[in-house]
Amino acid sequence: MLIRLAGVQFQQSGMWPSDSIESVIIQRMHEDPIVYRYQSMDELSFELKLRKNIIVSARSMNQGHSDFAIFAKSRCNPQYWLLTSVGGFQLRYGVKPSDAIRDIYKNSSLYAFECATAMMIIYYHAVLNSIDEHLFNQLFQNLYLYSWHSDPDLGIHNVKTSHFLPGDVVYFNNPDFNPETPWWRGENAVVLDDGAYFGHGVGIRNANQMIQALNKTRRPGSNQSVYLENLATRPAFQHLAKYSMMPRGYNQHIIIFHNETSISYDRYLYYLTSFSRSLSLL
Repeated sequence: MLIRLAGVQFQQSGMWPSDSIESVIIQRMHEDPIVYRYQSMDELSFELKLRKNIIVSARSMNQGHSDFAIFAKSRCNPQYWLLTSVGGFQLRYGVKPSDAIRDIYKNSSLYAFECATAMMIIYYHAVLNSIDEHLFNQLFQNLYLYSWHSDPDLGIHNVKTSHFLPGDVVYFNNPDFNPETPWWRGENAVVLDDGAYFGHGVGIRNANQMIQALNKTRRPGSNQSVYLENLATRPAFQHLAKYSMMPRGYNQHIIIFHNETSISYDRYLYYLTSFSRSLSLL
């Protein structure tokens, strides 16, 4: 519909080249029936920058050599990460978060992880490329990579929509997956700027190709197709845009262990909510 900056309608005026990723995102926003509201041009520019970097990070991961693996077979570079008993990556003491995230791309052949963890790696890498490195290391000094577990400062959340923007993460759900290959219960994927999607373990494909590939992993005899859910997973763009350079202390948060490879953020959120409710009843 439109974009509003401090209550005033925004019209793109050649700020970005017509063939740029930023222009594609702006066009997709204008095609959306909802109104996108920002306090300032800086907020909008930051979201466009971070969305672009999410796409760049997704394409870089696709070009790398990291493997898709279930949690039991996860691996990481021990110079930067400790591999936990559940297949998560815990940042080593004394290691800069920025160095550890960059190493996943620099020495990608040393790493193996599933598709939800891949999305979190892409998010952290994109944020690192969007903000000051010193600030990144202050914000994310206790990095732990496991499924959809995320630092609260990322503000990961779901938006119910069928109108996806480049830089969104979506989920191809496989409701009748083969129980012998439960890691194909679905595929988390980054929406790219050209209408394609990147999913770790599947690569870059359009929606029909993604569905066709996952349909081959269904229970034998199944005719229930894989489908794209009407949910977009996004970081809190405007929240991240407002971070200052103030030092931050340690902020402990809950990790939900589940051992279900390739779940959606919505499913992880369900586990997190259920656990929180059980605590409130104690």
